[in-house]
Amino acid sequence: MMFYFSLLGFFAIFSTTISKNPVLPLFTKALGANDMIIGLIAAFSPLAGILFSFPVGVLSDHFGRRRLLITAGAVFLIAPLLYLWITNPLWLIPVRFFHGSATAILGPVISAAIAGRFPENKGEVLGQYSSATLLGRSLAPVAGGAIISFFVFLPGLLPFRIVYTAAALAAVPVFIMTLMYREDRSAPLNVLPFAAFRESFVQFFSNPRLRGTACADMATYFTYGALETFLPLYLFSQGINAYQTGIIFALQVLVIAATKPVFGMIADRIDKRIQIGTGLVITGCAVAAIPILPSFGMFLLAGSVFGIGISFSTVATSAYIADIAKKEQIGASMGALSSIMDIGQTSGPLVTGIIITTAGYTTGFLTSFLLTLIVTVVFAISVRNRAV
Repeated sequence: MMFYFSLLGFFAIFSTTISKNPVLPLFTKALGANDMIIGLIAAFSPLAGILFSFPVGVLSDHFGRRRLLITAGAVFLIAPLLYLWITNPLWLIPVRFFHGSATAILGPVISAAIAGRFPENKGEVLGQYSSATLLGRSLAPVAGGAIISFFVFLPGLLPFRIVYTAAALAAVPVFIMTLMYREDRSAPLNVLPFAAFRESFVQFFSNPRLRGTACADMATYFTYGALETFLPLYLFSQGINAYQTGIIFALQVLVIAATKPVFGMIADRIDKRIQIGTGLVITGCAVAAIPILPSFGMFLLAGSVFGIGISFSTVATSAYIADIAKKEQIGASMGALSSIMDIGQTSGPLVTGIIITTAGYTTGFLTSFLLTLIVTVVFAISVRNRAV
């Protein structure tokens, strides 16, 4: 089952990532879109995660994980094919939203399924699953860029359509594997009353430990989104070449992927609260150091330390949520965590961009550092008692 979840996550994230990086902005530009339209289209995929992750988690608690996984597999398979028919860039808005719903469904449902099947070592298995998705996320841009470069001689939009065909082919095993998933229980389908969603929502946000853990994830991904967007621009202003910037980010992803299974094992053995708080502090300190670093080697070190902080914290948050959530509310809790994470990653670039525009890069990075420190304190206060 560990291999099954990891393989499913790898192909799913590979398929969705190759559809957007680096092909999406290039495809949108080739369709005649301006920069504002390109930014608008890019925003609609994470919006699906914000809106759908929590209700999907609630549905999985009531109706079982299998139906939701099959739905996600179908979206992964169908969505890449829709790009093949697009000739107007505005049609990419609903298609990106539809495609984003696939990961919005998959994330919380898989996390809840793993937590349910591996209660004793869920941190380790969640770390392995996360590493598999990161591997897919890392290889997809390389594959997409290679396909576009290899078929650049073809006329019009054909090179882009070949990339989306590859994305659809990568989604075939995802759909097949979701059909293979089996679970012990499966409730009959019926209309779920709104009260069920309201109850899950209230139970999550009225629990200070769940609420504090979600805030920790939000701060982590706020910082990650800000760094992912503005570090390349800052490095360029410091005379760092584009290929060197690529090395920094590639090493960061490699560090996260390599350490998550190890840190997951640690999370199964130590107090997860300490691990989450420590990871937040490491992440914030790595960002705070960026404006004072003198060389490429130091930037490389800071990027790696930042990756260690993210890995150390985030692998423990999902496992800790599974520990403290009620058994019948695990899916809803994972969904709420995923939605709040997406809010953090979406708001990070927006807020940091405004601050950098008005006060400069140093203040922008310092904002992320201060946010992680404040949230670390809030988290520590929220989870200081083991009882709910």
